[in-house]
Amino acid sequence: MATVTRSNIGNLHDKISVKLTKEDYMPTFEKSLKQYAKSANIPGFRKGMVPTGMVRKMYGQALFNDEVLRAAGNELEKYMIESKLEIFAQPMVMPNETPLALNMNAPEDVDMDFEIGLRPDFEIPALKKATALKKYKVELSENMMTDEIEKIRKRYGKVEEMTEVSGEGDIIYSTFEPLDADGNEIEGSEKKDDTEVFEKMPLGLQTELKEKKPGDSITFVPAKICTPEELEAFMKDPLKAGIEAADFSFKMTLTKVGVLQPADLDTNLYVQLFPNDDIKDEAEFTARLKDELGKEFSRMSEERLNNEIYEYLVHNTTIEMPVDFLKRWLREGQEKKKTAEEVENDFPGFEHQLRWQLISDKLIADNKIQVSQDDVMSDIKQRVLSYFGMQTEEDAPWMEEYMQKVAKDEKTLDETYRRLLFDKLFNHLHAAFEIKEETITEDEFFKLADPHALHHHH
Repeated sequence: MATVTRSNIGNLHDKISVKLTKEDYMPTFEKSLKQYAKSANIPGFRKGMVPTGMVRKMYGQALFNDEVLRAAGNELEKYMIESKLEIFAQPMVMPNETPLALNMNAPEDVDMDFEIGLRPDFEIPALKKATALKKYKVELSENMMTDEIEKIRKRYGKVEEMTEVSGEGDIIYSTFEPLDADGNEIEGSEKKDDTEVFEKMPLGLQTELKEKKPGDSITFVPAKICTPEELEAFMKDPLKAGIEAADFSFKMTLTKVGVLQPADLDTNLYVQLFPNDDIKDEAEFTARLKDELGKEFSRMSEERLNNEIYEYLVHNTTIEMPVDFLKRWLREGQEKKKTAEEVENDFPGFEHQLRWQLISDKLIADNKIQVSQDDVMSDIKQRVLSYFGMQTEEDAPWMEEYMQKVAKDEKTLDETYRRLLFDKLFNHLHAAFEIKEETITEDEFFKLADPHALHHHH
Protein backbone atom coordinates (compact mmCIF):
# COMPACT_ATOMS: atom_id res chain seq x y z
CA MET A 1 0.00 0.00 0.00
CA ALA A 2 1.31 3.45 -0.93
CA THR A 3 2.55 5.80 1.76
CA VAL A 4 2.97 9.57 1.53
CA THR A 5 5.12 11.71 3.82
CA ARG A 6 5.81 15.43 3.83
CA SER A 7 8.77 17.43 5.13
CA ASN A 8 9.85 21.06 5.02
CA ILE A 9 12.91 21.99 2.94
CA GLY A 10 12.66 25.79 2.94
CA ASN A 11 10.43 28.81 3.39
CA LEU A 12 6.95 27.69 2.23
CA HIS A 13 8.82 24.97 0.36
CA ASP A 14 8.01 21.32 1.11
CA LYS A 15 9.03 17.90 -0.12
CA ILE A 16 6.35 15.24 -0.54
CA SER A 17 7.67 11.67 -0.74
CA VAL A 18 5.52 8.97 -2.32
CA LYS A 19 6.47 5.34 -1.70
CA LEU A 20 4.78 2.75 -3.94
CA THR A 21 4.74 -1.00 -3.59
CA LYS A 22 4.42 -3.10 -6.72
CA GLU A 23 0.81 -3.82 -5.74
CA ASP A 24 0.08 -0.11 -6.26
CA TYR A 25 0.92 -0.14 -9.96
CA MET A 26 1.17 -3.71 -11.31
CA PRO A 27 -2.62 -4.34 -11.61
CA THR A 28 -3.15 -1.16 -13.65
CA PHE A 29 -0.04 -1.97 -15.73
CA GLU A 30 -1.39 -5.41 -16.64
CA LYS A 31 -4.79 -3.83 -17.44
CA SER A 32 -3.22 -1.20 -19.68
CA LEU A 33 -1.33 -3.92 -21.60
CA LYS A 34 -4.60 -5.70 -22.38
CA GLN A 35 -6.33 -2.45 -23.40
CA TYR A 36 -3.39 -1.51 -25.65
CA ALA A 37 -3.51 -4.95 -27.28
CA LYS A 38 -7.15 -4.34 -28.26
CA SER A 39 -6.37 -1.07 -30.06
CA ALA A 40 -2.84 -1.64 -31.39
CA ASN A 41 -2.26 -1.74 -35.16
CA ILE A 42 0.57 -4.22 -35.81
CA PRO A 43 1.22 -5.66 -39.30
CA GLY A 44 0.21 -9.32 -39.54
CA PHE A 45 -2.51 -9.12 -36.91
CA ARG A 46 -6.09 -8.02 -37.06
CA LYS A 47 -6.98 -5.09 -34.83
CA GLY A 48 -7.88 -6.38 -31.37
CA MET A 49 -6.17 -9.74 -31.96
CA VAL A 50 -2.59 -8.79 -31.05
CA PRO A 51 -1.19 -11.16 -28.37
CA THR A 52 -0.61 -9.42 -25.04
CA GLY A 53 2.86 -10.96 -24.88
CA MET A 54 3.88 -9.21 -28.11
CA VAL A 55 2.53 -5.87 -26.87
CA ARG A 56 4.45 -6.41 -23.63
CA LYS A 57 7.67 -7.07 -25.56
CA MET A 58 7.25 -4.11 -27.93
CA TYR A 59 5.66 -1.43 -25.73
CA GLY A 60 5.68 -2.85 -22.21
CA GLN A 61 8.49 -0.79 -20.66
CA ALA A 62 7.04 2.53 -21.86
CA LEU A 63 3.58 1.55 -20.56
CA PHE A 64 5.17 0.40 -17.31
CA ASN A 65 6.95 3.73 -16.81
CA ASP A 66 3.70 5.60 -17.49
CA GLU A 67 1.74 3.55 -14.98
CA VAL A 68 4.32 4.00 -12.21
CA LEU A 69 4.38 7.78 -12.75
CA ARG A 70 0.58 7.91 -12.98
CA ALA A 71 0.23 5.93 -9.70
CA ALA A 72 2.67 8.25 -7.92
CA GLY A 73 0.87 11.31 -9.31
CA ASN A 74 -2.51 9.98 -8.18
CA GLU A 75 -1.24 9.40 -4.64
CA LEU A 76 0.29 12.88 -4.58
CA GLU A 77 -2.93 14.51 -5.78
CA LYS A 78 -5.04 12.56 -3.29
CA TYR A 79 -2.75 13.62 -0.45
CA MET A 80 -2.87 17.30 -1.44
CA ILE A 81 -6.67 17.26 -1.67
CA GLU A 82 -7.05 15.55 1.72
CA SER A 83 -4.53 17.96 3.28
CA LYS A 84 -6.20 20.95 1.58
CA LEU A 85 -2.84 22.27 0.40
CA GLU A 86 -2.84 25.54 -1.50
CA ILE A 87 0.16 25.60 -3.79
CA PHE A 88 1.77 27.59 -6.58
CA ALA A 89 1.82 26.13 -10.07
CA GLN A 90 2.24 22.34 -10.15
CA PRO A 91 4.39 19.99 -8.03
CA MET A 92 7.79 19.31 -9.58
CA VAL A 93 9.72 16.05 -9.42
CA MET A 94 12.79 16.71 -7.28
CA PRO A 95 16.14 16.42 -9.01
CA ASN A 96 17.87 13.16 -8.08
CA GLU A 97 21.54 12.35 -8.49
CA THR A 98 20.54 8.71 -9.11
CA PRO A 99 18.02 8.51 -11.99
CA LEU A 100 14.91 6.45 -11.29
CA ALA A 101 15.47 2.96 -12.74
CA LEU A 102 12.24 1.10 -13.54
CA ASN A 103 12.18 -2.49 -14.79
CA MET A 104 8.90 -4.15 -15.68
CA ASN A 105 10.53 -7.58 -15.37
CA ALA A 106 11.65 -6.89 -11.80
CA PRO A 107 8.96 -4.71 -10.21
CA GLU A 108 9.83 -3.39 -6.76
CA ASP A 109 9.04 -0.60 -4.35
CA VAL A 110 9.43 2.86 -5.88
CA ASP A 111 10.29 6.07 -4.04
CA MET A 112 9.51 9.41 -5.71
CA ASP A 113 10.04 12.88 -4.27
CA PHE A 114 8.14 15.97 -5.33
CA GLU A 115 8.59 19.59 -4.27
CA ILE A 116 5.82 22.12 -3.84
CA GLY A 117 5.64 25.85 -3.19
CA LEU A 118 2.97 26.73 -0.63
CA ARG A 119 0.76 29.79 -0.95
CA PRO A 120 1.27 32.07 2.07
CA ASP A 121 -1.28 33.35 4.56
CA PHE A 122 -1.14 37.12 4.88
CA GLU A 123 -3.12 40.20 5.85
CA ILE A 124 -3.55 43.50 3.99
CA PRO A 125 -3.02 46.16 6.70
CA ALA A 126 -2.84 48.94 4.10
CA LEU A 127 -6.64 48.75 3.75
CA LYS A 128 -7.20 49.33 7.47
CA LYS A 129 -6.00 52.92 7.35
CA ALA A 130 -7.33 55.67 5.11
CA THR A 131 -4.35 56.42 2.88
CA ALA A 132 -4.74 59.55 0.74
CA LEU A 133 -4.44 59.11 -3.02
CA LYS A 134 -5.00 61.65 -5.78
CA LYS A 135 -7.38 61.39 -8.69
CA TYR A 136 -6.59 63.93 -11.36
CA LYS A 137 -9.12 65.95 -13.30
CA VAL A 138 -7.51 67.17 -16.51
CA GLU A 139 -8.38 70.69 -17.58
CA LEU A 140 -8.44 70.89 -21.38
CA SER A 141 -6.74 74.06 -22.54
CA GLU A 142 -7.61 76.08 -25.64
CA ASN A 143 -4.19 75.27 -27.08
CA MET A 144 -4.84 71.56 -26.71
CA MET A 145 -8.21 71.85 -28.41
CA THR A 146 -6.65 73.84 -31.25
CA ASP A 147 -3.88 71.24 -31.67
CA GLU A 148 -6.37 68.37 -31.59
CA ILE A 149 -8.57 69.98 -34.24
CA GLU A 150 -5.51 70.52 -36.47
CA LYS A 151 -4.53 66.85 -36.07
CA ILE A 152 -8.05 65.81 -37.07
CA ARG A 153 -8.05 68.12 -40.08
CA LYS A 154 -4.74 66.60 -41.24
CA ARG A 155 -5.91 63.05 -40.57
CA TYR A 156 -8.97 63.58 -42.77
CA GLY A 157 -7.21 65.82 -45.27
CA LYS A 158 -6.17 65.01 -48.85
CA VAL A 159 -2.76 64.93 -50.51
CA GLU A 160 -2.42 67.38 -53.39
CA GLU A 161 0.24 66.50 -55.97
CA MET A 162 3.06 69.00 -56.60
CA THR A 163 5.46 69.43 -59.51
CA GLU A 164 8.62 69.64 -57.39
CA VAL A 165 9.99 69.43 -53.85
CA SER A 166 9.58 72.76 -52.11
CA GLY A 167 10.49 71.93 -48.53
CA GLU A 168 8.80 71.64 -45.14
CA GLY A 169 5.38 70.01 -45.22
CA ASP A 170 6.02 68.10 -48.45
CA ILE A 171 5.23 64.40 -48.56
CA ILE A 172 7.92 62.52 -50.45
CA TYR A 173 7.04 59.26 -52.25
CA SER A 174 10.13 57.41 -53.44
CA THR A 175 11.99 54.16 -54.02
CA PHE A 176 15.46 53.22 -52.74
CA GLU A 177 17.81 50.65 -54.24
CA PRO A 178 21.43 49.67 -53.52
CA LEU A 179 24.19 50.24 -56.09
CA ASP A 180 27.43 48.31 -56.67
CA ALA A 181 30.93 49.71 -56.15
CA ASP A 182 30.85 51.31 -59.61
CA GLY A 183 27.53 53.03 -58.97
CA ASN A 184 25.52 50.64 -61.15
CA GLU A 185 22.20 49.01 -60.31
CA ILE A 186 22.57 45.52 -58.87
CA GLU A 187 20.71 42.97 -60.95
CA GLY A 188 17.92 41.29 -58.97
CA SER A 189 18.10 43.75 -56.05
CA GLU A 190 14.79 44.72 -54.49
CA LYS A 191 13.56 48.31 -54.56
CA LYS A 192 12.24 49.63 -51.24
CA ASP A 193 9.18 51.91 -51.44
CA ASP A 194 8.93 54.71 -48.91
CA THR A 195 6.67 57.59 -47.97
CA GLU A 196 8.02 60.22 -45.61
CA VAL A 197 7.44 63.81 -44.56
CA PHE A 198 10.25 66.00 -45.91
CA GLU A 199 11.37 67.49 -42.58
CA LYS A 200 11.76 64.03 -41.00
CA MET A 201 14.38 62.99 -43.56
CA PRO A 202 18.14 63.32 -42.87
CA LEU A 203 19.22 66.96 -43.27
CA GLY A 204 21.76 66.10 -45.98
CA LEU A 205 19.07 64.31 -47.99
CA GLN A 206 16.73 67.28 -47.65
CA THR A 207 19.37 69.50 -49.26
CA GLU A 208 19.77 67.06 -52.19
CA LEU A 209 15.99 66.84 -52.75
CA LYS A 210 15.22 70.56 -52.97
CA GLU A 211 13.53 71.43 -56.33
CA LYS A 212 13.68 67.79 -57.55
CA LYS A 213 10.70 66.60 -59.62
CA PRO A 214 8.85 63.26 -59.78
CA GLY A 215 11.00 60.93 -61.89
CA ASP A 216 14.29 62.52 -60.79
CA SER A 217 16.92 60.36 -59.08
CA ILE A 218 19.82 61.10 -56.75
CA THR A 219 22.73 58.89 -55.70
CA PHE A 220 24.06 59.13 -52.14
CA VAL A 221 26.18 57.41 -49.50
CA PRO A 222 24.27 57.21 -46.17
CA ALA A 223 27.36 57.86 -44.04
CA LYS A 224 27.97 61.10 -45.92
CA ILE A 225 24.45 62.57 -45.89
CA CYS A 226 23.46 61.53 -42.34
CA THR A 227 24.63 62.87 -39.02
CA PRO A 228 25.79 60.17 -36.53
CA GLU A 229 22.45 60.56 -34.73
CA GLU A 230 20.46 60.06 -37.96
CA LEU A 231 22.43 57.19 -39.48
CA GLU A 232 21.25 54.07 -37.62
CA ALA A 233 17.54 54.89 -37.94
CA PHE A 234 17.90 55.80 -41.64
CA MET A 235 19.71 52.52 -42.41
CA LYS A 236 16.95 50.57 -40.68
CA ASP A 237 14.11 52.43 -42.35
CA PRO A 238 13.71 53.19 -45.25
CA LEU A 239 16.89 51.47 -46.54
CA LYS A 240 16.18 48.19 -44.69
CA ALA A 241 19.94 47.59 -44.43
CA GLY A 242 22.43 47.09 -41.62
CA ILE A 243 24.82 49.76 -40.39
CA GLU A 244 27.62 47.90 -42.20
CA ALA A 245 26.16 49.17 -45.51
CA ALA A 246 26.47 52.84 -44.48
CA ASP A 247 29.43 53.44 -46.83
CA PHE A 248 27.74 51.88 -49.87
CA SER A 249 25.92 53.87 -52.56
CA PHE A 250 22.15 53.97 -52.88
CA LYS A 251 19.83 55.41 -55.49
CA MET A 252 16.67 57.30 -54.55
CA THR A 253 14.00 57.92 -57.20
CA LEU A 254 11.15 60.35 -56.62
CA THR A 255 7.82 58.83 -57.66
CA LYS A 256 5.50 61.54 -56.35
CA VAL A 257 5.58 64.78 -54.36
CA GLY A 258 2.54 65.92 -52.44
CA VAL A 259 1.38 68.33 -49.82
CA LEU A 260 -1.34 67.62 -47.30
CA GLN A 261 -4.35 69.90 -47.54
CA PRO A 262 -6.17 69.74 -44.16
CA ALA A 263 -9.88 69.02 -44.31
CA ASP A 264 -12.23 71.98 -43.98
CA LEU A 265 -14.16 72.43 -40.77
CA ASP A 266 -17.57 71.75 -42.29
CA THR A 267 -20.46 69.32 -42.04
CA ASN A 268 -18.57 66.70 -44.10
CA LEU A 269 -15.89 66.48 -41.40
CA TYR A 270 -18.42 66.64 -38.56
CA VAL A 271 -20.36 63.70 -39.99
CA GLN A 272 -17.20 61.61 -40.43
CA LEU A 273 -16.27 62.01 -36.77
CA PHE A 274 -19.72 62.03 -35.17
CA PRO A 275 -22.16 60.38 -37.61
CA ASN A 276 -24.94 60.08 -35.01
CA ASP A 277 -24.88 63.77 -34.03
CA ASP A 278 -26.45 66.66 -35.89
CA ILE A 279 -23.54 69.10 -35.60
CA LYS A 280 -24.13 72.32 -37.47
CA ASP A 281 -21.13 74.58 -36.83
CA GLU A 282 -17.58 74.79 -35.48
CA ALA A 283 -18.70 75.77 -31.97
CA GLU A 284 -20.88 72.65 -31.65
CA PHE A 285 -18.08 70.53 -33.12
CA THR A 286 -15.52 71.89 -30.64
CA ALA A 287 -17.90 71.33 -27.72
CA ARG A 288 -18.59 67.75 -28.84
CA LEU A 289 -14.88 67.03 -29.33
CA LYS A 290 -14.07 68.50 -25.92
CA ASP A 291 -16.67 66.22 -24.36
CA GLU A 292 -15.07 63.16 -26.01
CA LEU A 293 -11.57 64.19 -24.98
CA GLY A 294 -12.83 64.79 -21.45
CA LYS A 295 -14.16 61.23 -21.33
CA GLU A 296 -10.84 59.88 -22.56
CA PHE A 297 -8.86 61.83 -19.97
CA SER A 298 -11.34 60.71 -17.31
CA ARG A 299 -10.69 57.09 -18.38
CA MET A 300 -6.92 57.63 -18.23
CA SER A 301 -7.22 59.29 -14.83
CA GLU A 302 -9.27 56.36 -13.51
CA GLU A 303 -6.73 53.93 -14.95
CA ARG A 304 -3.89 55.82 -13.27
CA LEU A 305 -5.69 55.78 -9.91
CA ASN A 306 -6.22 52.02 -10.22
CA ASN A 307 -2.55 51.53 -11.08
CA GLU A 308 -1.57 53.56 -8.03
CA ILE A 309 -3.83 51.42 -5.80
CA TYR A 310 -2.32 48.29 -7.38
CA GLU A 311 1.25 49.46 -6.75
CA TYR A 312 0.46 50.73 -3.24
CA LEU A 313 -1.01 47.38 -2.17
CA VAL A 314 1.80 45.32 -3.74
CA HIS A 315 4.54 47.41 -2.10
CA ASN A 316 2.82 47.76 1.28
CA THR A 317 1.67 44.18 1.85
CA THR A 318 4.15 41.81 3.49
CA ILE A 319 3.97 38.42 1.77
CA GLU A 320 6.45 35.60 2.35
CA MET A 321 7.21 33.75 -0.90
CA PRO A 322 8.77 30.32 -1.65
CA VAL A 323 11.50 31.99 -3.68
CA ASP A 324 13.65 28.90 -4.28
CA PHE A 325 10.71 26.88 -5.59
CA LEU A 326 9.42 29.73 -7.76
CA LYS A 327 12.82 30.28 -9.33
CA ARG A 328 13.15 26.60 -10.15
CA TRP A 329 9.62 26.58 -11.60
CA LEU A 330 10.44 29.67 -13.65
CA ARG A 331 13.59 27.94 -14.89
CA GLU A 332 12.24 24.45 -15.60
CA GLY A 333 8.46 24.35 -15.20
CA GLN A 334 7.49 25.96 -18.48
CA GLU A 335 7.53 24.81 -22.08
CA LYS A 336 10.78 26.65 -22.81
CA LYS A 337 13.48 26.29 -20.17
CA LYS A 338 15.36 29.39 -19.04
CA THR A 339 18.95 29.95 -18.03
CA ALA A 340 19.84 30.93 -14.46
CA GLU A 341 20.67 34.43 -15.73
CA GLU A 342 17.28 34.76 -17.45
CA VAL A 343 15.53 33.67 -14.26
CA GLU A 344 17.35 36.31 -12.19
CA ASN A 345 16.44 38.98 -14.75
CA ASP A 346 12.78 37.91 -15.01
CA PHE A 347 12.09 37.08 -11.37
CA PRO A 348 11.48 40.61 -9.96
CA GLY A 349 8.72 41.32 -12.51
CA PHE A 350 7.32 37.79 -12.14
CA GLU A 351 7.21 38.07 -8.33
CA HIS A 352 5.66 41.55 -8.51
CA GLN A 353 2.79 40.25 -10.64
CA LEU A 354 2.46 37.15 -8.46
CA ARG A 355 2.07 39.30 -5.34
CA TRP A 356 -0.76 41.22 -7.01
CA GLN A 357 -2.40 37.94 -8.01
CA LEU A 358 -2.36 36.77 -4.38
CA ILE A 359 -3.68 40.10 -3.11
CA SER A 360 -6.45 40.39 -5.71
CA ASP A 361 -7.49 36.73 -5.24
CA LYS A 362 -7.79 37.32 -1.49
CA LEU A 363 -9.74 40.57 -1.90
CA ILE A 364 -12.13 39.02 -4.42
CA ALA A 365 -12.76 36.01 -2.19
CA ASP A 366 -13.00 37.93 1.12
CA ASN A 367 -15.42 40.49 -0.32
CA LYS A 368 -17.43 37.96 -2.37
CA ILE A 369 -16.93 39.94 -5.58
CA GLN A 370 -18.66 38.09 -8.40
CA VAL A 371 -19.50 38.46 -12.08
CA SER A 372 -22.31 36.39 -13.55
CA GLN A 373 -22.70 34.99 -17.04
CA ASP A 374 -25.58 37.44 -17.56
CA ASP A 375 -23.25 40.32 -16.62
CA VAL A 376 -20.74 39.18 -19.24
CA MET A 377 -23.29 38.76 -22.04
CA SER A 378 -25.01 42.06 -21.23
CA ASP A 379 -21.70 43.94 -21.31
CA ILE A 380 -20.73 42.47 -24.69
CA LYS A 381 -24.17 43.32 -26.09
CA GLN A 382 -24.00 46.92 -24.90
CA ARG A 383 -20.52 47.38 -26.35
CA VAL A 384 -21.67 46.08 -29.74
CA LEU A 385 -24.66 48.44 -29.75
CA SER A 386 -22.44 51.35 -28.77
CA TYR A 387 -19.93 50.50 -31.50
CA PHE A 388 -22.64 50.73 -34.14
CA GLY A 389 -24.22 53.79 -32.54
CA MET A 390 -27.43 51.96 -31.69
CA GLN A 391 -29.62 52.42 -28.62
CA THR A 392 -31.62 49.18 -28.32
CA GLU A 393 -31.68 45.63 -29.66
CA GLU A 394 -34.63 46.61 -31.82
CA ASP A 395 -32.12 48.49 -33.96
CA ALA A 396 -30.09 45.29 -34.40
CA PRO A 397 -32.25 42.36 -35.54
CA TRP A 398 -29.06 40.31 -36.04
CA MET A 399 -28.06 40.60 -32.37
CA GLU A 400 -29.46 37.25 -31.20
CA GLU A 401 -27.55 35.31 -33.83
CA TYR A 402 -24.40 37.31 -33.07
CA MET A 403 -24.66 36.60 -29.33
CA GLN A 404 -25.06 32.87 -30.02
CA LYS A 405 -21.65 32.98 -31.73
CA VAL A 406 -20.16 34.99 -28.87
CA ALA A 407 -21.36 32.37 -26.39
CA LYS A 408 -18.92 29.92 -28.03
CA ASP A 409 -15.99 32.34 -28.04
CA GLU A 410 -14.17 31.42 -24.82
CA LYS A 411 -11.43 34.03 -25.29
CA THR A 412 -13.90 36.94 -25.56
CA LEU A 413 -15.98 35.62 -22.66
CA ASP A 414 -12.91 35.20 -20.42
CA GLU A 415 -11.49 38.65 -21.27
CA THR A 416 -14.85 40.30 -20.59
CA TYR A 417 -15.30 38.37 -17.34
CA ARG A 418 -11.87 39.40 -16.04
CA ARG A 419 -12.34 43.05 -17.02
CA LEU A 420 -15.71 43.23 -15.23
CA LEU A 421 -14.34 41.39 -12.21
CA PHE A 422 -11.44 43.82 -11.79
CA ASP A 423 -13.71 46.81 -12.46
CA LYS A 424 -15.80 45.66 -9.50
CA LEU A 425 -12.69 45.02 -7.40
CA PHE A 426 -11.27 48.51 -7.98
CA ASN A 427 -14.66 50.16 -7.41
CA HIS A 428 -14.70 48.37 -4.05
CA LEU A 429 -11.12 49.47 -3.30
CA HIS A 430 -11.85 53.14 -4.03
CA ALA A 431 -13.93 53.23 -0.85
CA ALA A 432 -10.94 52.03 1.22
CA PHE A 433 -8.79 55.04 0.35
CA GLU A 434 -9.15 58.76 0.89
CA ILE A 435 -9.26 59.97 -2.71
CA LYS A 436 -8.68 63.68 -3.30
CA GLU A 437 -9.43 65.19 -6.68
CA GLU A 438 -6.87 67.61 -8.11
CA THR A 439 -7.27 69.65 -11.29
CA ILE A 440 -4.18 69.82 -13.51
CA THR A 441 -3.33 70.62 -17.14
CA GLU A 442 -2.82 67.93 -19.76
CA ASP A 443 0.93 68.70 -19.82
CA GLU A 444 1.18 68.23 -16.06
CA PHE A 445 -0.79 64.98 -16.28
CA PHE A 446 1.60 63.45 -18.80
CA LYS A 447 4.62 64.50 -16.70
CA LEU A 448 3.39 62.70 -13.56
CA ALA A 449 5.74 60.03 -12.22
CA ASP A 450 4.86 56.42 -12.98
CA PRO A 451 2.87 54.83 -10.09
CA HIS A 452 5.38 51.97 -9.86
CA ALA A 453 8.24 54.44 -9.31
CA LEU A 454 6.19 56.35 -6.71
CA HIS A 455 5.66 53.33 -4.48
CA HIS A 456 8.78 51.25 -5.22
CA HIS A 457 10.92 51.12 -2.10
CA HIS A 458 12.69 47.79 -2.10
